[in-house]
Amino acid sequence: MEANDAAEMMEQEKTSDAFKQRAAVLIAVLAMLLAVTSLGGSNAGKEAVNNNVLASNFFNFYQAKNMRQTAIALSADQIELAILNDSSIPDTAKTELRKKLDGYRKTIARYDSEPETGEGKKELLLKAKEYEAKRDHALKQDPYFDYAEALLQIAIVLISVAIISGLGWLVAIGSVLGVAGALLMVNGFMLLVEIPFLG
Repeated sequence: MEANDAAEMMEQEKTSDAFKQRAAVLIAVLAMLLAVTSLGGSNAGKEAVNNNVLASNFFNFYQAKNMRQTAIALSADQIELAILNDSSIPDTAKTELRKKLDGYRKTIARYDSEPETGEGKKELLLKAKEYEAKRDHALKQDPYFDYAEALLQIAIVLISVAIISGLGWLVAIGSVLGVAGALLMVNGFMLLVEIPFLG
């Protein structure tokens, strides 16, 4: 082996080492982005489930309040009809029935709206819709994280193969996929752009 050949081989080895180092750093960056994406996707899934349960709970509470309110309203109507139409009821009993009727009407109004406790039908419906909106937001985020994870994983595999094979074009393809995955991850967190087939 001549000195020129040895120098040439050393130069190729340095170039190869630099290529491998840059590819390894790129893999590390992509792995970090993959971890963040995985965390975002996991959190979006949990938020969707939790907010769906909370929305369902508030809708159920609303329905229970509505049923009780309806039952009380029917009782109030019966008392009112009895007071107006039944002449056999003594005046003292009618006075007591009117007090009962007033109590029922107050309860009906309280079931409709109870801002101090937040447990009136209006307040419960607002809370249910608020949790529904949070659930829907999390469900919109989730597909972006899923596709970002897939693209980042494919990018890491391609760049890993490029280190072993020395094929630079695999790094280029992996980099493009990595950038696309990173953009989808950012969009998953911020929902800046709605991509039709991901929604």
